[in-house]
Amino acid sequence: MKIYTKTGDKGTTALFGGTRVPKHHIRIESYGTVDELNSHLGLIRDQDINEHYKDLIITIQDKLFTVGAILATDPEKAILKNGSERLNIEKITSEDIERLEQEMDTMNEALPPMTHFVLPGGHQTVSFCHIARCVCRRAERLASALNDLEPFEANALIYLNRLSDYLFVLARKLSSDLQANEIKWIPEKM
Repeated sequence: MKIYTKTGDKGTTALFGGTRVPKHHIRIESYGTVDELNSHLGLIRDQDINEHYKDLIITIQDKLFTVGAILATDPEKAILKNGSERLNIEKITSEDIERLEQEMDTMNEALPPMTHFVLPGGHQTVSFCHIARCVCRRAERLASALNDLEPFEANALIYLNRLSDYLFVLARKLSSDLQANEIKWIPEKM
């Protein structure tokens, strides 16, 4: 199979279902940003971190492929003529969302209470995590805008929201694990 098809040479690409749209279409921006997030998660997974986090990140990366597939599906072609769904894969479930919540709760129990915003950084791995969190928020914003135009499965958007929260808590937990200095943001008084 060739990687290049030349079908996108005029600035369009195909959605799942065959519909061609401009490469700058919000649907493409949405799932492209999810793909970018997935790559950043791979970078975190490649760091010297606890195996539990690595295993969970692999699961999250798998779920992000599902989110991407949902976003890449043309809603007008989502149902085939025989009545079945074109996207014949397991979707994002409430259990997937709850798993992120449970992981956050577990990590938070081991962390000091947060009294201020924290400045991203302190260790390269922590910084990678904060970058992933920011990319996740961008993916969520784009997906939210897409959802306003063409609604899709609610759990996909909820998952992105919860994932950005998870990545923030993971950054704090990695700061603790790696004994990195967590710098509080304390605004200067006027």
